[in-house]
Amino acid sequence: MTPQQPRQQRNTIAILAVTQVLSWGSIYYAISVLAPEIQRELGWRSDLVYGAFSWSLLIAGLCATHIGAWLDRVGGRAVMGAGSLLAGAGLIVLSRTHTLFLYWLAWSMLGLAMAMVLYEAAFAAINREFGYAARGIISKVTLLGGFASTVFWPLTLKLNGLIGWRDTYLLYGLVQLFLCAPLHGLLGVRTRAPSDKTVHGERATPGYTLAQAVAHPVFWRLAAAFAANSLVGSALAVHLIPLLHKLGHPVAAIVVFAALFGPMQVLGRIGEMLFASSVRPQSVGMLAFGALPAALLALILAGERQWAVAAFCLLYGLSNGILTIVRGTVPQALFGREHYGAISGALAGPSLVARAAGPLAVAALIQAQPSVTVVLGVLLAVSVGSLLCYLNAVRIEAPAPVPAL
Repeated sequence: MTPQQPRQQRNTIAILAVTQVLSWGSIYYAISVLAPEIQRELGWRSDLVYGAFSWSLLIAGLCATHIGAWLDRVGGRAVMGAGSLLAGAGLIVLSRTHTLFLYWLAWSMLGLAMAMVLYEAAFAAINREFGYAARGIISKVTLLGGFASTVFWPLTLKLNGLIGWRDTYLLYGLVQLFLCAPLHGLLGVRTRAPSDKTVHGERATPGYTLAQAVAHPVFWRLAAAFAANSLVGSALAVHLIPLLHKLGHPVAAIVVFAALFGPMQVLGRIGEMLFASSVRPQSVGMLAFGALPAALLALILAGERQWAVAAFCLLYGLSNGILTIVRGTVPQALFGREHYGAISGALAGPSLVARAAGPLAVAALIQAQPSVTVVLGVLLAVSVGSLLCYLNAVRIEAPAPVPAL
């Protein structure tokens, strides 16, 4: 490591930590607070208001592979900077909309922007810049970025009360244009990452091309694992409070328990950072994927009891916090770093589609079968399937890729 690299790493961590908090908060988390206000003012049905957000996640998934390949070629400065400009424009259009066409157009712009500025793009930029030293940087960025919801839910609620949902989104758009875009412009422009030869004392995985990775069964098992986990996570994000309420818990108590999510995410990420030098990312992933079915099982067995709800919140927060890092580190460990952006983008695509579909699928399930136990049982089955796909993926010793001619 050259003398300049520690400072370069600190600068990258600082830039991406700030922009991830601002981008996740303004693009992803704010809608949960502002959607009721949009619906009330414009008189639209909730499925139209929330459906546009799901549409944006679908667009992000469909674009992820191409954005990742672009990041491999030109780096984070150009792609993430352009993404911030697009996000700013999308938020400003959203703030001025009076028609469904403009509303859905704004979310289409924001869906493309998500693929360019959120975690997957940041991970690809870090990988391109720092090679096999990326794991520690990813851990630190996600640790700090995990405060996005903690900051932006109360902030958005406060701003909405002071200036309304339109000017709140306008302000967030200006933040993207005049703060996030310039910060992304300060990212490094390394054309070649360090040529580290080993990871944890083992020889580094040779680099797969996207075509070679997609042709390997490990890719599809890993993609299925991430997608199934995302489906469960997005469904829980929307339906957990009403499901727990049906189990007999007061909403106020549920909110108190849900407050455990954030601290457990942070605790999980701190733990990953502490053990990163001695534990392979594949092994960390086993903990992250295994904690989710354990959390759901606690609810199924004793969901009427408060200790089971607390256990669920603790385990789910731990799982979700660590899994964010796993998404950024396991693809590099399995497929190498040369084409990381394209490969991780291809892996992220099904997950983003599943994230968009999860709330809708579980809403339909609840409509058809009101039993909370049945709903939780289906989610448990999907989470177990996710764990099995992951275990199957990481146990396979992938052969070295054939050099491209």
